[in-house]
Amino acid sequence: MAEAAAERVERSSFERGERAKAAQFGPSTGSSALTRSRVRLDLPRSARRRLLPEYDPEAFGRLSERVARFLGTGRFIVWMTVVIIVWVLWNIFAPDGMRWDEYPFIFLTLMLSLQASYAAPLILLAQNRQDDRDRVNLEQDRKQNERSIADTEYLTREIAALRMGLGEVATRDWIRSEFQDLIKEMDERRLFPQERDEGDR
Repeated sequence: MAEAAAERVERSSFERGERAKAAQFGPSTGSSALTRSRVRLDLPRSARRRLLPEYDPEAFGRLSERVARFLGTGRFIVWMTVVIIVWVLWNIFAPDGMRWDEYPFIFLTLMLSLQASYAAPLILLAQNRQDDRDRVNLEQDRKQNERSIADTEYLTREIAALRMGLGEVATRDWIRSEFQDLIKEMDERRLFPQERDEGDR
């Protein structure tokens, strides 16, 4: 650690000297120019100011999905219908000084157009997010199917190898038939031992 600290102090003093030379004699070329323009990787970048406000796209996407989900419910239709009916009835039957939107209901039309102009992009954004999720799910399903097919092929090969191996192994039925043949042969030898001895002579 002491060596690293000494190296840092040495480097900073070198850079100060180079800056002083550049201020005195003008910009230099060569290794000192490379030293000045090199980006320090051991220090975090300084925050830059942006003209546009920053926002979290995931949070905005979740909000758009919530709004789109609410716009697709019967509750939204009922509330929208109630608001429009109250708006129209108030602007027809309220006293003249308390009406804010006369008969052609231009302000109501403007509000509905504004609501539709915001609802359409939010619904499209929610659909795009759903499409991305569906694409990921389909990719995972495809990989899972490939793994299942590979496992099935492996098990099929193993079963075929077992069948081929069992063809060379003595089974219970084969052993039983061999024992039965042996017992029959022994019984025959017991019943006719003399004939066999004479035949051998």
